[in-house]
Amino acid sequence: MDIKERIKKIKEKMKEKGISHYLVPTGDYHQSEYPGEYFKVRQWLSGFTGSNGDLLLSKEETALWTDGRYFIQAKKELSGNGISLYKMQMPGVPTLTQYLEDKAKKQGGILDLGFDGKVVSSHFVHHLADSFQKQGWKLNLHWKEDLSIGVWEDRPSLPKGHITVLPDSITGSSYKEKVQFVRDKMKEKGCNAHFLGKLDDIMWLLNIRGTDVDCNPVALSYIYLTMEECHLFLDKEKLTKEGEQYLEQEKIHCHSYEEIYSFSIGKKEDNKILYEEETTNYCIYQRLLEWGSLVKGENPTTRQKAIKNEVELENLRRIHILDGVAYTKFLYWLKGQSHIEKITEQSAAAYLEKQRKKMEGFMDLSFPTISAYGPHAALMHYSATQDQPTELKAEGLYLVDSGGQYMGGTTDITRTIVLGELTEEEKLHYTAVLKGMLRLSRAKFLQGCTGRNLDILARGPVWDLSIDYQCGTGHGIGYMLNVHEGPQGIRWKPLMDGKEAVIEPGMVTSNEPGVYVEGSHGIRIENELICKKGDENQYGQFLYFETLTMAPIDLKGIQIEQLEKEEIEQLNKYHEEVFEKLSPYLTKEEKDWLAMETKKISIMNT
Repeated sequence: MDIKERIKKIKEKMKEKGISHYLVPTGDYHQSEYPGEYFKVRQWLSGFTGSNGDLLLSKEETALWTDGRYFIQAKKELSGNGISLYKMQMPGVPTLTQYLEDKAKKQGGILDLGFDGKVVSSHFVHHLADSFQKQGWKLNLHWKEDLSIGVWEDRPSLPKGHITVLPDSITGSSYKEKVQFVRDKMKEKGCNAHFLGKLDDIMWLLNIRGTDVDCNPVALSYIYLTMEECHLFLDKEKLTKEGEQYLEQEKIHCHSYEEIYSFSIGKKEDNKILYEEETTNYCIYQRLLEWGSLVKGENPTTRQKAIKNEVELENLRRIHILDGVAYTKFLYWLKGQSHIEKITEQSAAAYLEKQRKKMEGFMDLSFPTISAYGPHAALMHYSATQDQPTELKAEGLYLVDSGGQYMGGTTDITRTIVLGELTEEEKLHYTAVLKGMLRLSRAKFLQGCTGRNLDILARGPVWDLSIDYQCGTGHGIGYMLNVHEGPQGIRWKPLMDGKEAVIEPGMVTSNEPGVYVEGSHGIRIENELICKKGDENQYGQFLYFETLTMAPIDLKGIQIEQLEKEEIEQLNKYHEEVFEKLSPYLTKEEKDWLAMETKKISIMNT
């Protein structure tokens, strides 16, 4: 079946069940950003492969909402499928909720909305229901409807990956310490139980990692925690003998994954359960109502997980050197071979992965490598395809955004590489991106600032050119976990839910301004930053950033005369550190090449 035929069959099932609108979000049973293959219903039904998007089907229209990272990609992938594209947060574009409200208004204040309650958050449902109630409208929820069943005939099965138990030498904090922290937070909120459905939070709390999702070391699971017991819902076949012994040693009760829907917890009136609306699916929410009274709140694990301890930070520094070595060897090969042999976007990405696999402790990529030459780099999350290989030429710009999962940390790095002659516009844009990245890297700010206070440092040089990039500047990064991790971020637009997290010492955040010109070029330069304590005085606690990422930045794209003296000194100092830390791991030829790539620059160079 093609896309149009799939949509037709779903709409036929909608009509049979009296559903006027049917929602297919991105995500799994845990509201994860990157779902496994079994959960990619939205992709199967629309053809859109981006990591964020909500698909809505109705008799009149099939529509997709996605964010600025994917505007160009979505336009291309939806072409010819009869699906309308709604560009989130753009002027005049209704949100999904506003769209549904408008449809209800036109239908006399009644809407029949269908969805699979296992993949839709309770937060979304409650937000929509509250909105309808204020209008005096009726919202009929059909929340047990996975209409892809029987239509998606070759749907993949649920993953059955294995579990790895991490030693304290890697985590820096034991399960006992972490679970006591969570119980203390539960007590502060007057709760005696906590439901946890967010996969990376579960992995962090238990000091385990899984293999159920490509590039994300998580396992499908839930936790129900009381003051005395911890109940883990996870298919036992994923446990090795070591895993079984670990759970027994820590007195963690293991149940099958699906048992969450039949588990009995005792007297309902005695339970006051803390849960996070955004990461609890609506089916689970209905189940929790049967277990006790509910208290909404952020998972205590989320903020604590984001603040890396000293053991984690030392491991991160170590693996970023190894990752930088792999990246530098890749750059050396690319720069030396690009005029000799045919290199494609895919073969370049494969060579970079090969170098990472040689590094001690490598486990997996942290996300599929974005290997994008020329106009392809204007698509922020471009994916090279086997059937249409693009050859790199000795001209223009080549963008590589990639990262690795190591025993000791997660990496995320972007470099835009000069392969040959550039236009003056490309040099201007490259220099603006570099200036923004450098300015944010040297930020000094008071504790209590959020990413919205800092974003202008990175975005300012790009805005000076009357250009913007339709995404945030930075995101939190996990520790042997998801490459995108909250709660902090760096952006100028407020989140739709209005929540903002302050940037705290120990948090690791990306710094990645960019310029994306459709049909021409894309530029992004990305380093990871650790937030650290600086001076403390009568004005408060000052903070600053330490740069984790160690890899050369291509000097050939810079209009040096556009850099300020402070920026030149900062770049020279960074490159001096890159050479010092990476050169011991390189061959003589690679070391000599790196010395040239990290040479000091000055206005006199021009």
